[in-house]
Amino acid sequence: MRLARTTGTTAAGRLGLVLLASAALVAVAPPPPATGAPAAPGAPGVTVEERRLDGDVPRRILDDSGFDGVAPAFAASLRGAGSYGQAERAAVRHGERLWRRAVDRAQGRGPAGGELSRDDDRPLYWARLAMTRELRAWHAGSGLSEAAGTRLLERLESASRGQDSMTGGGAGDRAKGLKRIVVTGFDPFTLDRDIRISNPSGALALALDGTVIRTADGPARVETAVFPVRWGDFADGTVERALRRALPRADLFVTVSQGRVGRIDVERYNGAWRGGFGDNENVSETGLVPVKDPATQPQWTTTTLPYAAIAAAGTGRFPVYDNTSVTEIPAGGTAPVVRPAGPTPGSAARAGGGGDYLSNEIAYRATLLRDRLGLDIPGGHVHTPVLQFGPGNTDPATGTVSDPVFVQNRLDITEQLRTIVRVAAEES
Repeated sequence: MRLARTTGTTAAGRLGLVLLASAALVAVAPPPPATGAPAAPGAPGVTVEERRLDGDVPRRILDDSGFDGVAPAFAASLRGAGSYGQAERAAVRHGERLWRRAVDRAQGRGPAGGELSRDDDRPLYWARLAMTRELRAWHAGSGLSEAAGTRLLERLESASRGQDSMTGGGAGDRAKGLKRIVVTGFDPFTLDRDIRISNPSGALALALDGTVIRTADGPARVETAVFPVRWGDFADGTVERALRRALPRADLFVTVSQGRVGRIDVERYNGAWRGGFGDNENVSETGLVPVKDPATQPQWTTTTLPYAAIAAAGTGRFPVYDNTSVTEIPAGGTAPVVRPAGPTPGSAARAGGGGDYLSNEIAYRATLLRDRLGLDIPGGHVHTPVLQFGPGNTDPATGTVSDPVFVQNRLDITEQLRTIVRVAAEES
């Protein structure tokens, strides 16, 4: 596939763009794209993502964090379900419980469980997959329709990702003078390159959910959610379903994902194009971003975050850039052209500042929803640095699940993004 292109970055940084736009730690070719998620032998409907659960690293992450009991407890509840309604209640209850447990762990409430650092986002990811695999196996013998099984999976996903609880606040917040901020992150990805991967944007979501940030203009409460790295979920509207309730009640929103090595970028422009990089199911999609009412779909959307103020503020150890570069096919042209200063009139998008993967797409969808709802609020996308292991542990073959440098890098990224959110709220 064509990697996202930017000016002034290294080859490693450009590769990092493909989910932000692709936080790859080694520059190797992506796995071959698949046309779907075939089932594993003997396991009805098990997906590519779920099959990775059988590896040593996912098992160690679940064991070390104490999240290894999450899926068995859910399976026991499903076995006691005698109807669709009972199964749905179990899916929502256990999904919400998993999200809250991950948030509490990240924020220092309750037992940390195991040896992994509290801020780690990976126990949430692998425990959720273990739950969806249990749900697929139960559904195969339940006699329920395929549509019912799909609905149960949707309810489990949305509950366990914080999406159901992300409402943008209520009237009580206004009475207390609280601003309301929405922040989103992503699952780990490129797992066939390195099964140990963590996503700092997911860790940020866990660290910030339900917290109050003190700004010069008063307190602001943050609500967060995490999204899957799957083209199909985005085409099915998962972003719009989660944000349609929250954004009209929010004063600010920031979609976040992992991007380039050693830097943070505020992405100025988002493009309506999918570049084909394989997702967590090894599925590839290339073409126009699929949205409802495509007749009114723009090629580009723009951030309304205070990008100049964010880039100028001293927020932490990583340099912060106002990234205006895009790749377009100019009006009347046929070949892609890199534009360092943003798109030209009438051009067709081929990559936003955040590339042509799902990081660009969530930014595009969220800002398009903002515009279609007529909301006059600041919002846009920020890329975190690539999360890296310390010297001697960068090779996946070491099997090292965590090390002090890895933990400190994630903590530093989280704290700098927390400050960036605060600056955005103050400047807005």
